[in-house]
Amino acid sequence: MVGLSKKGSAKINKKSFTCQRDNLTIRGTEYRPGGDCLPIAIVSHGFMAFQDTVRQYAEALAEMGYVSYCFDFCGGCVIKGKSDGRTTEMSVLTEVEDLEAVIHYAQGRAYVNPDETVLMGCSQGGFVSAIAASRLHDKISKLVLFYPAFCIPDDARAGKMIFAKFDPDNIPDIIRCGPMKLGKCYVKDVIGIDPYQEIQDFSGDVLIVHGTQDKIVNMEYSKRAYKLYLENNGKKDEPRVVSFFPIDGGRHGFSKRHDRVAIEQLKKFLTVGSP
Repeated sequence: MVGLSKKGSAKINKKSFTCQRDNLTIRGTEYRPGGDCLPIAIVSHGFMAFQDTVRQYAEALAEMGYVSYCFDFCGGCVIKGKSDGRTTEMSVLTEVEDLEAVIHYAQGRAYVNPDETVLMGCSQGGFVSAIAASRLHDKISKLVLFYPAFCIPDDARAGKMIFAKFDPDNIPDIIRCGPMKLGKCYVKDVIGIDPYQEIQDFSGDVLIVHGTQDKIVNMEYSKRAYKLYLENNGKKDEPRVVSFFPIDGGRHGFSKRHDRVAIEQLKKFLTVGSP
């Protein structure tokens, strides 16, 4: 798939891309504005979603001059997912590996500036992006999190995962989570971790946007991450920008109206530095 779309006064080249994680093929879409030595933005979708659910963010980022990418996590989609992999072999940590593979691919393109890489993620994709940013802290410049699911380890320890309930002391091989079948690895990979220890090593700029009426991920999880990022300046000599923006009435997965507000905050954060 190769296409050309016109956004405002800028033409954006849209094309499919593939990269590998072990023996699995990851499939996604690149949105490339004109020019060379362009900054990179990689957008990660949430649990049971797929790349088109975050396409509006990739398009907005391309309009801002970023070579942007969205993709399907391996085994991370209920329907329409184009990447390889089974849902029963997917976990937060396998998705971190997927994202690291996409980062490696994107930073290897001849027309990008690998020193300017933004990671953006929604819900589970936000948790995944935050972990990847911490692990690759010197290769990532900014991090954008929309309603990040830092609750996942706590949920696993409580024996619940959105639609699923299970015994955390006797994890079944297969966990039915609504329309999605999860494997034991989904729970085992997160049940013993502290999400805030996993994300603490990132010292770049951060924007967190969360809805006040989110019934799936309590906004307090994002507030705690905001405080952690704010207090931890890492090894940077210059002050970092850490912003938290609550959307009044926003739920888990923004409405079109709330999405417009969120995208406006994204644009302010990346162009000005702080909403």
